[in-house]
Amino acid sequence: MVWLLLIVALETLGTAVNPSMENPVTRADVDMTWGLVLLWVMTGGGAMYLLRDRTRSALARVDLGPRTKFFLLATALVLVEEAVTTGMTNLAPEFGVKVGQAYITASANYLYVILLHSAVVIVPMFAAWAFLLGRYNFDQKAVMLIYGVTGLLAESVSFGLQNIQDGGLWIMVYGLMVYLPAYCVTPIAWSRRPGVKAVLLALALPLLFGAIAAIFVLVVFHPPAVEFGTGG
Repeated sequence: MVWLLLIVALETLGTAVNPSMENPVTRADVDMTWGLVLLWVMTGGGAMYLLRDRTRSALARVDLGPRTKFFLLATALVLVEEAVTTGMTNLAPEFGVKVGQAYITASANYLYVILLHSAVVIVPMFAAWAFLLGRYNFDQKAVMLIYGVTGLLAESVSFGLQNIQDGGLWIMVYGLMVYLPAYCVTPIAWSRRPGVKAVLLALALPLLFGAIAAIFVLVVFHPPAVEFGTGG
């Protein structure tokens, strides 16, 4: 969290004092990032933490297996997170630029984002984690950190190594998708404590599932890397 706030604060300061960064598009990008931090990380993350025991109690009354509960709750949370990011992209005019000049999603169209770009790749990663949690008793904080690092790796491979400097942001953004689901279902009675091999598998398997989903979408639907003009 400290890493996240430090980097975003430095980027904000840079837009004010660095001539190369002092332009409406860069400022809008930073403002959208702050929106994501405030709405998803701070407000959403805070709500998840405060309501974690109530959520676990409510889910305990649902007649589904723990891995299914994990998968469905994580999927619901990524849909909320993508609603926040797509909302920020659509708020571009409020930040002084046109929609598509500054953005933090591939499209201003929510359905495009979740069906043809990000969520469609992320959700299979949750299936990988549901499998892992059936075998290994990961602490929920470990699930959050490991999946956060997975998200950082995915962003860096997909969109450039410059994303590494924003690692604090990506770890929190992705990690919060799985923290509450993991808290609600772990430990699973028949799972065992994870070792180094389990941690490495937890990094690699979700990336593999996500890559397969990404290749499928690219081959079948041929979506552009960035698509605008169909949103608000």
